[in-house]
Amino acid sequence: MRPVPEPGERDGSPAPPSASRLPHSLRRRSALLGAGATALLTLVTLGSVLVARGAADDAPSAADGGPGGRPGSLTASLPWPDEGQAAVLVEGFGPRGAPGVHGPRRPVPIASVTKVMTAYVVLRDHPLRGDASGPLVTVDEQAANESFSGTESTVEVRQGRRLSQRRLLELMLVPSGNNIARLLARWDAGSQEAFVARMNRAADDLGMDDTTYTGASGIEPTTTSTAADQLKLARQVMRDDVFRSVVSLPRTAAAVGSGTIPNSNELLNTPGVTGIKTGSSTPAGGALMWAVDVADRNGRRHLALGVVLHQRAGTSPQEGLRTAFDSSRRLVEEVRHRVAATDPAAASGAPSRTR
Repeated sequence: MRPVPEPGERDGSPAPPSASRLPHSLRRRSALLGAGATALLTLVTLGSVLVARGAADDAPSAADGGPGGRPGSLTASLPWPDEGQAAVLVEGFGPRGAPGVHGPRRPVPIASVTKVMTAYVVLRDHPLRGDASGPLVTVDEQAANESFSGTESTVEVRQGRRLSQRRLLELMLVPSGNNIARLLARWDAGSQEAFVARMNRAADDLGMDDTTYTGASGIEPTTTSTAADQLKLARQVMRDDVFRSVVSLPRTAAAVGSGTIPNSNELLNTPGVTGIKTGSSTPAGGALMWAVDVADRNGRRHLALGVVLHQRAGTSPQEGLRTAFDSSRRLVEEVRHRVAATDPAAASGAPSRTR
């Protein structure tokens, strides 16, 4: 793998969003305008929607648990990051484990966290079970040539070699190979453009109304989302056994040679953490989607999920990712502490049993 920042975008700020890259909810609203409406009416209406949207961007909705989580919930008043945005939930606790959301509800670049949706769509279209490797995929010339990019995170592969679907998922998710993400997109849908359309339809289906995908790898700063939206995806994709097994790998075998490549997610060194995906670039800053296995007071296991976005945006990818790790580590430790002190029966409102 090329030793460059992940995903290693050149310095710069994302271009102003065009109408085609507005969040799905806005695109849907604009599509409702009649075909006979004038261009002026369209612009005025869209501008009104944007103004109204902007006024609500900084306030998470009640469905997302409200700012910082509902009072009395496991996610209330967590040690949230000082900047950017974050979202956390704990499964198996009913209302007390409901999502807590912190920071602006404004779509921001998410860098290689994008690859979680790429994997979700690939596994939806080509499901794997158990230890199955899946069909063999031929490495094309484009993926091989992109192995040696000096501007993004790539994994070395050779043209004509056939690698299994599972191996390609590992090479995309563990060392974060951008060229592998685009190869899987072409294999799945015929072109990256067609695959991106599938990604956006999947986001719509999951209720990710503030998310827009413009590529399979995340290198494009025009791929934007929110922590609340990415938490919805995390909850869905972690139900897939194969996905869970891949993102928990500390390293994977190289596609060329006999060595191994480490996981870009150093949070895996924290006890109980089982994934999920890093992201970093100058426009995105540091981003991390994480999962941790925690035990309640009765010894029952629960899955806690979190997303941290836009950490130290505008600095270097390395500084942003370091901040994302630090912010996530504090959240993980506090969630573990709170769950360990909680009786899930009492937390869910069910009557507690005494012995």
